[in-house]
Amino acid sequence: MRLSSMADYAVVTMTAAAKHCGGARVSATQLAEETGLPAPTVQKLVSRLTAAGLLRSARGAGGGLKLARPAAAITLADIIEAVEGPIALTACVDNGKHDCGMEQACSVKPHWPVVNAAMRGALAGVSLTQLTGAAQ
Repeated sequence: MRLSSMADYAVVTMTAAAKHCGGARVSATQLAEETGLPAPTVQKLVSRLTAAGLLRSARGAGGGLKLARPAAAITLADIIEAVEGPIALTACVDNGKHDCGMEQACSVKPHWPVVNAAMRGALAGVSLTQLTGAAQ
């Protein structure tokens, strides 16, 4: 399993934003410069991360971005879900139409929620504070 590039970039962007925690607000342009990511990508991510309640945005003089809650209260799972949606290793556990021809007779399907919960739990165990290398 691999994270999408956007999920990876979201983690990088949030880590950069966390380094400004407690200081002045930071712009998406500044985050792009600090991370080396393209500005349009960072702007798209900032929009998703703000919509997910991980970043707070303010316009005008003194405006910019800051974390919506302390870095210690934001997890890797929160960031990934803001970009990718719920963490699930297989599509068959999601509600809706599926393309798997084995779905009706699959003996493994009932066990995927346990696996998905374990994966999410592992990601939720890593805080943004840990990713920045700051002391907890």
